[in-house]
Amino acid sequence: MTDSKHASGTDRIAEANRMVRASYVLNVQADEPLVSAGQLQSLARLIQGDCPMATLCTPFKRVVDFYNTNQVKVVMTNTGRALYFSRSRMPYSRDLGLTIEDSWVAANPCYKHLGLYAYRADFLEKFVALPPGQLEQIEKLEQLRALENGYSIAIEVTSDLSIGVDTPEDAKKFEAHLG
Repeated sequence: MTDSKHASGTDRIAEANRMVRASYVLNVQADEPLVSAGQLQSLARLIQGDCPMATLCTPFKRVVDFYNTNQVKVVMTNTGRALYFSRSRMPYSRDLGLTIEDSWVAANPCYKHLGLYAYRADFLEKFVALPPGQLEQIEKLEQLRALENGYSIAIEVTSDLSIGVDTPEDAKKFEAHLG
C-alpha cells in the first residue's frame, strides 16, 4: 500500500516505483475498464521515444460526448505531441458556434483523452516534485502540470473501444455494454 496522504494517483505510482525500480511505468486509471493490449503496446512504444510522458486519445463521434465536461478533450500537433487538454470543447469552431452536429465532430480533429499514461521513471520523480500549476488547478487535469513546465507529452490516436466511467450514468452505459 502507498501513503494515503498522496494528492494524486501519479504520486502513488511514483512511490510504488521507488520500490519496483522500473525504467518505464504504465498507468491505467480505473475509469478506463476497457483498456486493450493494443493500447498498452502503443503506450510502451511511445514512451521509448523522445518524450518523457505519453498518453492516448480517441476520436469523438457524438456531439453530446464532445460537450460533456467529464470527457477530457485534447488537441495535438501534427507530430503527435499534446498541445493542451481541457474539459471544455476544443477545438472550438467559430463558424459553427453552437450548431455543431455529430457529422462535424466525426469529420474534424476532436479527440477524447483516455485515462492511460506512460512515464519514464526519472521524469515521474521530477513530475511529482513539481507544484501543481495554475492551469492544472483550474481544469483539474494533472497532465497540464507537465505541459506548464515545458515537458512534451507524446500522444497517439487509438480506435480501440473505450467507455470511460466517470459518473453513475457512465457506469450504466458500461453495464449495458457488458450485456
